Amino acid sequence: MEKPTKKQVLLFYCVEAEELAHKIYAQSDLIQLQSINWRSFDDGFPNLFINNAQEIRGQHVAFLASFSSPAVIFEQLSVIFALPRLFVASFTLVLPFFPTGSFERMEEEGDVATAFTMARILSNIPVSRGGPTSLVIYDIHALQERFYFGDHVLPCFETGMPLLKQRLHQLPDADNVVIAFPDDGAWKRFHKQLDHFPTVVCAKVREGDKRIVRLKEGDCAGRHVVIVDDLVQSGGTLIECQKVLAAHGATKVSAYVTHAVFPKKSWGRFVHTDENSNKGFAHFWITDSCPMTVKDIANRAPFEVLSLAGSIADALQI
Repeated sequence: MEKPTKKQVLLFYCVEAEELAHKIYAQSDLIQLQSINWRSFDDGFPNLFINNAQEIRGQHVAFLASFSSPAVIFEQLSVIFALPRLFVASFTLVLPFFPTGSFERMEEEGDVATAFTMARILSNIPVSRGGPTSLVIYDIHALQERFYFGDHVLPCFETGMPLLKQRLHQLPDADNVVIAFPDDGAWKRFHKQLDHFPTVVCAKVREGDKRIVRLKEGDCAGRHVVIVDDLVQSGGTLIECQKVLAAHGATKVSAYVTHAVFPKKSWGRFVHTDENSNKGFAHFWITDSCPMTVKDIANRAPFEVLSLAGSIADALQI
């Protein structure tokens, strides 16, 4: 069976994702960057213009989004809903971080599952001439969220785990690495992709009014332990896991998350500011799925960015 011909893709992008868009462009001669005029009226509402709108007819078009805050979502949705209607051959939305993914369930009547709300909005993207929109998302918080989307979009769930595995094999102590999962959810989500590494699993247990992190299973004594999760917010759980792992004999602790959300610059508690600062984490690997965080932590130890650019370039050929 012959492989399908590679397609030329015209990639539009939001302001926040400009740096990542240029990295994606550098990965492939089949990707051409396109531009949008992101302006606002005096009342603050978007005044947008898609450049070369007639020239993109019959072309494969993609949009690189970053829903970093509610303030930027509406203007991007306006473009996302407009592009498929410009007679394009196909439309792909790349949303590396699905921001409401951790709010996917109701625990009591009255809770609003905003993951479902966002999925319903994206499910109403107009169908292009090529059919439903392809929606590329990395390490969504819960895999069952694929069933939140309607038939007008085709969710393509990708992962940053190959980037992590490649980086771990480059370490001088690669043979001594153990993967730690901060809870059973992270273990269920990622253990099959990292099954060639020994693993340990932590768990939160309730003691009185507090929830304490404990080592549930596995041995980390004398090992370089890498904590793996899909995202980080305040980082409190990672810090508690680090303390527990160190207490159980880990000689070095590092961390990886695909989505470094870090609201209110909470990444600051991990930074090696000087010789006397807390160096509980030898390495902290993140991807560039959250562009604002990447700009904030540039060149700050222990952070290192593993770019999704190559993976996204490949995904645009699906």
